[in-house]
Amino acid sequence: MKTSPIRRSKAGYVSLMLVLVTGSVLTLLTVYAFQRATRTMQTQAKVQLRVDYSEKEEAILRSIVAITPNRAMRAMFSGSNASTTARNPLLWETIFTESLVLANARTSISPELVTALNVGTVARANVGDSGLATVKNIFKPIPPHVIGVMAEGINLSIGSGYPPLLNCADSVTSDRDQYYPIISKFKTYGALAQTDLNSAVLNGNGTTGYGLPVAAYSEYNRLRYPQISFGYAKPGEPFVAKRNWWAFTMDVADHDDNVTLIARSPRNFVLSIYEVPSQLAISASSFMSLGQYSGGGAWQNVTVEGGVFAGKAEVLGNTSLAGLSSRREMSLSGSAVIGDPNRPLVDTSSPFKAGAREEYLVNNHSTAGAFFPVSQASESGRVAFVPINRGSDYFDRFVHAPETNVLSTTSWNNYSIGALQAAMQLDVISVQSATNNTPTRLRFSYLLSTGVRKSETIILDNSFQSTLPDGYINIVNENQSHTFSSTVPVDVAYGKPGGYAFKQGITGTITFNNTTFGDPLVGTNKLGFWRPRAPFEMKSLASGQKCIAVYPERIPGFLAAIGAANTTINHSLVVNVDYSTTGLNDVAKYKPNIPCTVNDYGVILKECADLTGFPKGFSFVSNLRLYIGDDFNIVPGTPPTGYTPVGSYFPPCSLFAPEKRYGVEVDPFSVVLAGQVGSLASEDATTAIRPLDSKNMSGTALAASQITVNLRPIDHPAALPPITMMNWLIVLEERRKEYN
Repeated sequence: MKTSPIRRSKAGYVSLMLVLVTGSVLTLLTVYAFQRATRTMQTQAKVQLRVDYSEKEEAILRSIVAITPNRAMRAMFSGSNASTTARNPLLWETIFTESLVLANARTSISPELVTALNVGTVARANVGDSGLATVKNIFKPIPPHVIGVMAEGINLSIGSGYPPLLNCADSVTSDRDQYYPIISKFKTYGALAQTDLNSAVLNGNGTTGYGLPVAAYSEYNRLRYPQISFGYAKPGEPFVAKRNWWAFTMDVADHDDNVTLIARSPRNFVLSIYEVPSQLAISASSFMSLGQYSGGGAWQNVTVEGGVFAGKAEVLGNTSLAGLSSRREMSLSGSAVIGDPNRPLVDTSSPFKAGAREEYLVNNHSTAGAFFPVSQASESGRVAFVPINRGSDYFDRFVHAPETNVLSTTSWNNYSIGALQAAMQLDVISVQSATNNTPTRLRFSYLLSTGVRKSETIILDNSFQSTLPDGYINIVNENQSHTFSSTVPVDVAYGKPGGYAFKQGITGTITFNNTTFGDPLVGTNKLGFWRPRAPFEMKSLASGQKCIAVYPERIPGFLAAIGAANTTINHSLVVNVDYSTTGLNDVAKYKPNIPCTVNDYGVILKECADLTGFPKGFSFVSNLRLYIGDDFNIVPGTPPTGYTPVGSYFPPCSLFAPEKRYGVEVDPFSVVLAGQVGSLASEDATTAIRPLDSKNMSGTALAASQITVNLRPIDHPAALPPITMMNWLIVLEERRKEYN
């Protein structure tokens, strides 16, 4: 057997010290790497937690914008102050609490997403997830306000960088505004706001101080449109509004910073509800079609300045508009020109495609005032636009019962129904019978200079009444005659206290005796009286339809004769049928229909060319079909002190009716419209309204060649009529010290 030799190697040794040192170094490096990884993970966790808090706060802010206008409206509803149960949902604290729920701010992942992931049991490691039960640890008022969670923008200054303060002398309003979102007529611009209004700067012309004197324009003033994408107006440019605002700080992390050890700086915010009277050339919260008449003819002699607003819009043909904003959606024809003709919107087929706005602004960045000419309210996360549209209720004083127990000092119906805002009221209160709707009595209500409301009954038939209305002057005794030398008709009365008879529209000679009037007070010697002719009477169209004729030019003199306040107070009129339970002689059976029918009454406007007798303007509201029988408001007047309009000044006027027609005795050859046009059609309507459609007396549509339209926006509160449609613009802005 053969074997291999044994190999021998040199002897070696192990250095225990070297092993220990090397091992220690490697261990320390491992520990250092672990610690560094741990710190990196902790840093990443904190960064992620901060990002999570930021995302939660953005969702909360959007929720606040969505909730607040609803609660502001509900605070104006009847019964909102009836109990604690009714009031609590309207508290700012409740609004913030519900915004946490709506934003899903208590968890970093929603239950719906967990279900969608279908991963079984989920372990949440986000230490920022919390019940957020104490709202006051998240939301706080900005000093010097210390009560509640919100600082109200009335009476007490917060400091520089905040909007102009509103004044409020009504203690109920100012007290409640700390706890609830209150919209009230008692919040106005006063001395506290003047300096801030004067310091603002208009974009484009360098003019400082575009705010107007608050002594003359306390309800609405000229403000700067906020820097938002929704283009009701261009950012930075003036528009007419009143800005209700509240300020607060928010820091979601502050609620659980003892657990998360995350310290973040509180963020300051201003929540605004702009009350915006409708002021665009064309506006409607419903579905609106622009560019064509209902007969299919294209707009011809139509000029529209400024922007247009619609709830939903379609633009047909080669219509040219400076801007278009909507709440829901819009469709534009390929030939439509939207925006400045020198830099119009190029792709009208997809105006909201990704990058379209940015591309437009980049291409026009060198042009002063360039603004993307189409917009929707949904494009801005912290903005909401709410048209106040009551539809057919807007025309009718009797559709709702009087409101009681209202939290706000201005009730919702009085705020949003034009018929309830009219200073003068004319109602049909009596008819001949259940089968004959001929009116026999009208009730005229007006304001005295003291603010007290007074009413009188206007007799239209041969019946008597026991009292003599104001303004009648005794001229003769019984059986005497009187000749009225003027060709202007007058109204006369015959009788004594306890019984009077009446006749309207008298000229020439009349004898005051029982033969002429009947005997309103048997066995008593009576007297004859006269007064200026009432500006109302019954009149029939050629078709036989019964109408209430209104003569606005007669109103100033008539008010003076009866001792009423002048037309700076009695500046608006509503004509309704009192179908309520207080109505007389079956008048309740004749509640007007909308759409109007031939069986309903109509209203005729005549003698309305010269409205300079209404220095603050004139507004008319009715739930009856309106026939415009004369030129309306074509005589220029003297503008208010401090207001220099473009061109002639005409008293600002508004007409609200469910349907309008032109002509009374004859159909007009053409119609010329100037000013603004709007609609109160329902937002849910599927059929588009066409705002420039016009009909003659018989209901036949006027041809496009017969209609001339020149529309432009209102740019000054002196151009606002007494009654307008209203909108709310809700904006939530962050106030950063470095930008104030």
